[in-house]
Amino acid sequence: MAADARVPCNRSVRFFDEHFRRLSTDAALRLNPFEELALPYLRGKVLDFGCGLGNLAFAAAGRGCRVSALDASPAAIERIRVRAAAEHAPVFATLADLRDHQLTENYDCVVSIGLLMFFDCPTAYRVLALMKDHVRPGGTAIVNVLIEGTTYMEMFDPAGHCLFAASELQRRFDDWAIERMEFDDFLATDDTLKRFCTVVARKPSSSAKPEA
Repeated sequence: MAADARVPCNRSVRFFDEHFRRLSTDAALRLNPFEELALPYLRGKVLDFGCGLGNLAFAAAGRGCRVSALDASPAAIERIRVRAAAEHAPVFATLADLRDHQLTENYDCVVSIGLLMFFDCPTAYRVLALMKDHVRPGGTAIVNVLIEGTTYMEMFDPAGHCLFAASELQRRFDDWAIERMEFDDFLATDDTLKRFCTVVARKPSSSAKPEA
């Protein structure tokens, strides 16, 4: 398909594609802490924007969701397609350059775990706005990013990444009802640190801004 021909080849994509090729199939079944946080909020028609190996997508499908799964890793998308066919799961995987992928449908839930920081900041903010636009009124967005204070940089393309300010996601969702916001620190290699922010936010059912 057309999207499959437009995948970026940069340090971040290569880093994760090689990582996904090394993982066993069982690794795709284990949710990370951010995916475990997101799963109870997923319902209906779901977009997993930056799905990785599809662990969250398949868990959501197991709860009755219909999931569109997008990622730039050929290894990840190949595994998801094979698994979806074998399990007859309603998970539909597309290989895409998520920096400029055009969304044509709206969703009950849009989830993006650990993706936006791999774009330069203007692109990250633009893609975040795009995802928000494609959440149905009353629907939910779950977004997780690395924030300032992160010192583990091995996976980033030096020419394009974005460590969000600690308050950036809250500010970007200030016209939505924020149902949950968490900050988490994880130690990485060589005494480095990964610092995350996760936001669960509900889109207003009307154009009116939710009350404080």
